Amino acid sequence: MDERRKFPRKYLMVYSRVFDRESGKVLGYLSDMNLSGAMIISDDPMVEGVVLSLRFDLPDPPLFSTDRLNLPARVAWCQPDIDPAFYNIGFQFGTVTAEQAKIIGEMIEAYEFRRDIPLYPPSPNSLMDDF
Repeated sequence: MDERRKFPRKYLMVYSRVFDRESGKVLGYLSDMNLSGAMIISDDPMVEGVVLSLRFDLPDPPLFSTDRLNLPARVAWCQPDIDPAFYNIGFQFGTVTAEQAKIIGEMIEAYEFRRDIPLYPPSPNSLMDDF
């Protein structure tokens, strides 16, 4: 799949529930997000191109001015997860207001994985340095 993302993906440490605002149905759990879209992990597949009004429950409301974030979004893609019981679904957000962008930024900052990428596997030359 071509990489068309304008903003780098941020993987989140906390999985927030994501709902369809119209039906109130839980669509899945937030896996990652940036200012232009998000990915959820879901029990059910979704059809590409479908437009929904999403509601993200914020995992730690005292950090934010609200306990949820509502955004219009289009299903950009849907793929089986590595675990065949789940699907990874990518959403592209519609218009994001300045306040919504602020909340998204705060969520990313507060909950993204902090990873130091190890030099793995080590190069043969680095192993020789120990002798």
